[in-house]
Amino acid sequence: MVLWTPSKKLSWADFKGKPSNISNAAAITASGISYSFSAQGTKDRMELDFKVDTYFYPGKSWYKPKLANPMILSHEQLHFDISEVFARKLKQILAETEFTSNAKAEVKEIYREVLRELNDYQHLYDGETNFSRDTVQQLIWNNKIKRALNN
Repeated sequence: MVLWTPSKKLSWADFKGKPSNISNAAAITASGISYSFSAQGTKDRMELDFKVDTYFYPGKSWYKPKLANPMILSHEQLHFDISEVFARKLKQILAETEFTSNAKAEVKEIYREVLRELNDYQHLYDGETNFSRDTVQQLIWNNKIKRALNN
């Protein structure tokens, strides 16, 4: 696993999975959000200590060398960056939510909702950029995600 950091940019060497013969994709990025927490407090009000991280999974990510180019790598990097944007959203929601003694279930539901939104957003990104083929849209998305990460 590769932890997301502002300075770490993906390279093709990070993509260690076996390319799919049935996929038309030039590359696939597997990234995701993980969390852990501890809770203390009363039945009505629990305080949470939590940690949220964004990871890239090299063994589940792959590329086809004949189709690979810097634009596609940049597109794949943005998938990883989008995961980080939603990890930050999860952190913000967890920080602002008042939890009860049912914190474990409450956190799990929040996490699932953020993952649903992340998945939808990743599909929107691929659709609007036509999987990096629409260079104008790709540049628009690059700027949009850069702004989101700088906020």
